[in-house]
Amino acid sequence: MEIPSLQGFTREKGGLMTMEKPLKKGEQHEALRIGVPREVANEERRVAIAPTGVIALVANGHDVYVEEGAGKQAHFRDDEYAEAGAKLVDDPGDLYAQCDLIAKVGPPDGDELDYLKERQILISALNLGGTTAEFLHHLMRLKISGIGFEFIRDPDGTLPLVRMMHEITGSMAIQIAGRYLESNEGGKGVMLGGISGVPPATVVILGAGVVGEWAARTALGYGAHVIVLDTELGALRSLEHYLDRRITTAMASEQYIAQAVRSADVVIGAMMSDGQRSPVLVTEDMVADMAPGGVIVDAVMDQGGCIETSRPTSHSDPVYRESDVVHYCVPNMPSNVARTASYALTNVLVPYLVRIGECGSINEALWHDEGLRSGTYVYRQHLTKKSLATMFGMNYRDIELLIASGI
Repeated sequence: MEIPSLQGFTREKGGLMTMEKPLKKGEQHEALRIGVPREVANEERRVAIAPTGVIALVANGHDVYVEEGAGKQAHFRDDEYAEAGAKLVDDPGDLYAQCDLIAKVGPPDGDELDYLKERQILISALNLGGTTAEFLHHLMRLKISGIGFEFIRDPDGTLPLVRMMHEITGSMAIQIAGRYLESNEGGKGVMLGGISGVPPATVVILGAGVVGEWAARTALGYGAHVIVLDTELGALRSLEHYLDRRITTAMASEQYIAQAVRSADVVIGAMMSDGQRSPVLVTEDMVADMAPGGVIVDAVMDQGGCIETSRPTSHSDPVYRESDVVHYCVPNMPSNVARTASYALTNVLVPYLVRIGECGSINEALWHDEGLRSGTYVYRQHLTKKSLATMFGMNYRDIELLIASGI
């Protein structure tokens, strides 16, 4: 039976399957050799490109090299990558040597810095908290074009890769809080959503940004009573509108924060400030006023945290108790849902990689693509981010002038 309305699909046993059609190569198209190494950073379980992304890249004429075991902790098997069209490489040094472009989650570290070669393209997180001037100088000496996840910005002003990770973090914060509220974990023994005749838990969220929004959405899904505080009235108004006024909002004054935290079963730290440390909104005294067995999830520990009693923990040792309140303060929360996070990275990253190939060179890609251009922090031998120059006392050059001059 033909299904005319479903163009581009063919019927096989079991249902409909897409008919793979590689995009036509333009005159400018360049076949890239893209490397996906295994992450070496402590407890980093994500991989930059899932097998589905390899299929799309190969269909567009690119060669993809994947280090053996790169997707293991996200439960992507080597044979899945091979079936998708990737070339498996057992030695990371060989992978770096063969590729024009390296796509990874964390910035290169240790031996990886020695594997980098001249004029390579590097796309990864920069992780501002751990960045050093020496790292930036190393990339510039090699004339590398470095593009950071934190800086890639879409035409509508959003930071797509950052937003995806923040959505995951917000949702996970509630999932984690629900677990640690259970008696077996030393919590109050309270269900987030309650049951008939028993009221739900009270979840207080500090911050109405992306992390706070997705924490609120998830908490509402569980049936919790949700209170969101922020210092910006406009952010609270927007969140009330998006969530159909199913949340309670209040300005984050000291009085309101103290009152809300005292009544909370769960406190989610989600207050962020672009390019700066998160503001500390909850004091040690406020935490001491919480009922025993309450839970704090400081979801912005990678920005310093917004609760005075927070200190960084790890996936292997995620919690501690302070004033008989459970604290979960893992900085890299999305790594613990490595498969979901890897798909999210793939969905955003692969179209950018395809665009670089279509443009024929990184110079042309940066000229034509505002998102990639805004994401660039080093280009050839120059630092191109004013914020980094200020941070390390270095000189910088405007990326648009560098590209226009053909350097």
